[in-house]
Amino acid sequence: MQNDKTTLNDLSIFTADGGGVFALLDHTTTQQGRDVLRQYIYNPPDSYERLQQMQDVIKYWEQHIDKWPSAVSNGTLVMLVKFFEGADNITAPPSGMMRVFSSFLQKALNKNEFFFTQFSISHLSDFLNGCMHLSALLSDTTLPALLKQELEFLQDELKQRLTAEVIKINTDTPFAGLATISYKARREMKSMVYRLMHHYARLDAWRSMAIATKYNKWTYPELIPGKPLVLDAEGLYHPLLTKPVAYSINFSNKKNFLLLTGANMSGKTTFMRALGVGVLLAHLGMGVPAARLRITFLQGIITNMQVEDNLMRGESYFFAEVQRMKVTAEKLLQSEGHLVLMDELFKGTNVHDAYECTRAVVEGLLNRPDQVMILSTHLYEVAQHFKDRSDILFAYFVTRMHEDDSYDFAYELKTGISDDRIGYRILQKEGVIDLLHRNTVK
Repeated sequence: MQNDKTTLNDLSIFTADGGGVFALLDHTTTQQGRDVLRQYIYNPPDSYERLQQMQDVIKYWEQHIDKWPSAVSNGTLVMLVKFFEGADNITAPPSGMMRVFSSFLQKALNKNEFFFTQFSISHLSDFLNGCMHLSALLSDTTLPALLKQELEFLQDELKQRLTAEVIKINTDTPFAGLATISYKARREMKSMVYRLMHHYARLDAWRSMAIATKYNKWTYPELIPGKPLVLDAEGLYHPLLTKPVAYSINFSNKKNFLLLTGANMSGKTTFMRALGVGVLLAHLGMGVPAARLRITFLQGIITNMQVEDNLMRGESYFFAEVQRMKVTAEKLLQSEGHLVLMDELFKGTNVHDAYECTRAVVEGLLNRPDQVMILSTHLYEVAQHFKDRSDILFAYFVTRMHEDDSYDFAYELKTGISDDRIGYRILQKEGVIDLLHRNTVK
């Protein structure tokens, strides 16, 4: 699965304030792990087999969260980078005089060097011990294949000749010994430790998704290879809402297009985002915010939700919408399935043009039975035009109207086509009409 920046923005995966869905997933202990997790969201597993392997890994970590080495922190890796990047300044081993001096004299004569060496080697020892702790999991016969492979990489790297010597470091090790080990480590272990950091960060990211699944009480989806297309969700909800309403929807290759109607603010966009987030999390191999989800492996998620014009290029909003739809059409030329989420297409033109363009797009998309597609629209005429098509699902969100002209939303997904038109009522309720008819204040 490949996800572009536009799709991840539309689904609020990453937000400028550091929130978004990513904040729910991020339980990493290191910055390197956080970076791996972020990149993994952009590039999830590219095959059903790889995705299934990843789900097995995350399930394992969920059951063994306490196996993580507590002595290794983000500060550990930061210190190791500083330690090894300063190795270029070391040209000679510790002198005989240095080895003769006691730790007390070393501390008195060269305080900064003493503490840096002591602190750095201590962190290196902690890190290697942590990696040894993880590699010990290889004795578990239930270890998933992908996790076993990653831990074997750790084990092989730890065979470096200095590892045992560094691991034995403790508070009783004299400074002369620390200085000698520091010199050797900087000369011989930099590449090996950096490779270990890389593998450690991957494990950190995988465990983070397991913690998110367990903490949020999410459900692992049933992953289905190949065709026919299946997306069957029960009790699906948006994980960022404090009091979410759950949805249920069932797509198949015979009914793979949903035409969604309803008033502004009734819940259409939230529903599409909930489905998009659920599908993305499923393709990361982790749990999803749903009671149940069965899904065929998809190639990607494509959204047309928050298109922006480009003033510097002289592109109008409508042209930007057309370009995004062109990207969608190009991706759908692939045989693999996608989830396509389209929210109020062609808002940048007049109602007649929007209707004609939307209808043409729907007619074209109906020729793609291997895709899962949702279109929300205020143009009820579009829904009415296709109402007799048996290959389209029709659903709407209810607006509850009251005798005093007030209204509220149940956020419940119903089968059918909505004819709610409350734009004028909203304008009145907010006092806009009254303000415009008042006399100018003098």
